[in-house]
Amino acid sequence: MGLPAGHVTDVPGLSRTAQLKALGNGVVPHQATTALRLLATAETDTAHAA
Repeated sequence: MGLPAGHVTDVPGLSRTAQLKALGNGVVPHQATTALRLLATAETDTAHAA
């Protein structure tokens, strides 16, 4: 997912269920970075067109 090894799994006392809940529907960092770059580019393009 692009997270450091053990980001959730190395937390002492955290059950497998709690690990999955902690991750939830989290956005993969690489996907979030790409999305923000695309949005920033689209905003810049729109601002120049106006």
